[in-house]
Amino acid sequence: MRIGLLTEGGYPYASGEAHAWCERLVRGLAGHDFALYALTTTPRQEARGPVALPVNAELRGRAPLWGESSVAFRRGGERGAGRRVRRRFVEHFGDLVAGCAAPPAGERPAAEDGQADRFARGLYGLADLARDGAPLPALLRSESAVRVLEAVCHGPGAPPAAQGAQVADLLALAAELESALRPLSLDWYGDADLARVDLCHAASAGSAALPGLLGKRFFGTPLLVTEHGVRLREHYLAHPDAPRSAPVRALLAAFRRALAVETYAQAALLTPGSTRARRWQQHCGADPTRLRTVYPGMAAGPFAAVPDAAPDDSATLVWTGAITPDKDLIGLLHAFADLRRAVPTATLRIIGGLGDDPEAAGYRAQCRALAAQLFPDEAADALTAGENPVRFEEIGDPTAPTLADAYASATLVVLSSAVEGFPRSLVEAMFCGRATVSTDTGAVCEVIGGTGLVVPPRNPRALADACRALLADPERRARLGAAARARALELFTVEQNIAAFRGIYLELIAHAPARPVGRTAAAGGAAPRPFARPAESQLPGGPAPVGAVRTPSWARAEGADRAGGRPRRTRYGAAGGRAAGQVW
Repeated sequence: MRIGLLTEGGYPYASGEAHAWCERLVRGLAGHDFALYALTTTPRQEARGPVALPVNAELRGRAPLWGESSVAFRRGGERGAGRRVRRRFVEHFGDLVAGCAAPPAGERPAAEDGQADRFARGLYGLADLARDGAPLPALLRSESAVRVLEAVCHGPGAPPAAQGAQVADLLALAAELESALRPLSLDWYGDADLARVDLCHAASAGSAALPGLLGKRFFGTPLLVTEHGVRLREHYLAHPDAPRSAPVRALLAAFRRALAVETYAQAALLTPGSTRARRWQQHCGADPTRLRTVYPGMAAGPFAAVPDAAPDDSATLVWTGAITPDKDLIGLLHAFADLRRAVPTATLRIIGGLGDDPEAAGYRAQCRALAAQLFPDEAADALTAGENPVRFEEIGDPTAPTLADAYASATLVVLSSAVEGFPRSLVEAMFCGRATVSTDTGAVCEVIGGTGLVVPPRNPRALADACRALLADPERRARLGAAARARALELFTVEQNIAAFRGIYLELIAHAPARPVGRTAAAGGAAPRPFARPAESQLPGGPAPVGAVRTPSWARAEGADRAGGRPRRTRYGAAGGRAAGQVW
């Protein structure tokens, strides 16, 4: 089977969990061919280049969602579009923007239910326009686009935040929409690209899903959407490098929501990575019958050699991850100070490097300063050098050469995040059989189940009390650690993730009828016929003519014509055998 894997800001360019998940999927399903279509989101990703791909994967297309699009200049810009093309653009773009500006389905009057269809009508109208050769990127940045945005923002029913939009806001919004809609103008929809794939698998419901939506529209290709972190939620919580005005934020958020709603409606199946992501998708109108939670798979092998925690009196707390402000290490240090009053021998190891957040370096310096202030270097006697009970380390240091070594030294593993997605560090700790104390954020409760303690976020006292309770009860700590390891091996391994997607791929293909070739589906041609392509068509040389008998290669005589296959070859010659007339 040939899979079109659609990514945005991830595999095979960016590092991180999105990259690792796609890499494990491609390598785990070695029996399938993957055609990668990647959208890069920063110049750094483009400059770094793609990683080496396995033999069953091929990078078929890549395009940037940043900078100026070259399509506009290749086709002569807006001036290269005729009057009829510009008129069609204004109509379709007006439908798209009006569909974005309409209230959500549960908030608008029944008389305005048709507004939901306007977004889809406008989106696919723009796609058809680009496919017919129109310079869509230039049109989206043109004066005509700005006038359409102005009419919608200042017209009746516009969102209150958008009604005060000025010319600068409209220009900024036009540029943002051109970038987000850039996949509509790509040359990925020919017979040699997405027309050849059996299934489109989008790694998110943002711009990465647009090629999948068009693949379904043009060729009838089923669309599968996987979201570990909901892209719409990430957009709501994002802190853009360049601040946007309120009208731009409001309309861009409305566009993202409308795109997510359309993606969820058209997908054959949605595979959220957690119940939290599933709830977001349902809130955006996803059909619950087409939702199937598939947890991200993680490699358990590196942690298999870590022994179960011993029920002893040790008191080492370990935190691992990327140091960023949303991990709330300040709160963790205050909780540890509270814990030390009851357990003076306790130590805290903070193991991790800097995250992508530009504030990460300053935040780590702030945490180091706070640790030095809360815990002055202490010495056992007058002859011993002082030592701080809090240590900042990185994987690869002599004291923590691997993650497995870091978890093996832990009595407890703590997670203090104020904001969290899927807590990978907790799953790693569970693979190592360690009891955990975590804050109730993201998918923490879903991952932990009943194998650890969970406290409210940004509550150092509750975090300290939970750690104190487990440190005082070694037997309970050991039971929780053993249960955690069993739960992680059952739910969160790479093997279960690969097995789930192998079954999903086969299920979707089994229910998808044979598709017409080329542009027939978009042109309203012959309807797809189930089983139109027999299995024999996949044989080398194609199917045999009607009425002909194909002789297997092992039964052909030396020099026999391959097509005719006249004499039958035996082990001892054309006419020989163990006995006369016996064929081997």
